[in-house]
Amino acid sequence: MEKEINGFISYLHNIKKTSINTELSYKRDLGKLRQYLEEKRITDVKDITAEILENYIVYLEDNHFAAATILRNVASIKAFFHYLCKEGIVETDVSTGLKAPKIKKKMPEILTPEEVVWLLEQPKGDSPKELRDKAMLELLYATGIRVTELITLKTSDVNLQMGYIICRDGNRERVIPFGAAAKKALTNYLEKARNVMVFDLQAEILFVNCSGQPMSRQGFWKLIKYYAKKAGIMADITPHTLRHSFAAHLVENGADLRSVQEMLGHSDISTTQIYATLTHNRIREVYAKAHPRG
Repeated sequence: MEKEINGFISYLHNIKKTSINTELSYKRDLGKLRQYLEEKRITDVKDITAEILENYIVYLEDNHFAAATILRNVASIKAFFHYLCKEGIVETDVSTGLKAPKIKKKMPEILTPEEVVWLLEQPKGDSPKELRDKAMLELLYATGIRVTELITLKTSDVNLQMGYIICRDGNRERVIPFGAAAKKALTNYLEKARNVMVFDLQAEILFVNCSGQPMSRQGFWKLIKYYAKKAGIMADITPHTLRHSFAAHLVENGADLRSVQEMLGHSDISTTQIYATLTHNRIREVYAKAHPRG
């Protein structure tokens, strides 16, 4: 089965042009399935039946995997068997009737515009670290990019003069503008801090840690937690909270969903529509509190 999984990952990479994160997710999910099947002494994909797959989902539920995790595993299995059928490796797609537990869609946590200002104002000093932190926070909120995209940006991806970044997700690119605040923070970082922090002046990575190495996801996660606490923000925020806040605030101020979808890099606009729902809910709350007959 390992051979078929590797073939599927190659197909995703070369034909579907999926991102590295997507490929790793599929590989992880299918590796988990392969391990389960090997324990049952099933090594040939032709021997897998619909009943076996259904039992695997029950196994995940019995072992208290989160509903969202099981849902993702089902999607991975369905994509894998669709590929096997398409390539003629198996005659029948036995995953067709496979179902996952229903999950309640959780509304994303967003900050108020005031909370965002409090957060972005926390790195106040002119030390190289604080200038870097300020630039990272400002750019994250200004563009709504994912934290992985933020920490993998190269200096060549930033056009300060025109005010935009080029963001890469696999083989796809998107151009995202940023405003005056992010431009000022980036300029300060590039002119006064980066060359002090980076060891190799030829290095292309935009943001580095205090050891001169590329910033990690965990490093930035700790950074945003630190500044949120310093700002007195009680919500348990993550780097993704700024992405959600970016999108919600754009929609709330009249941006069309298609433009927001493009900037976020969502493949399906239904994913972006949740921010319109958030905005409508907020309007109803304001009405209920402020209208005399609300």
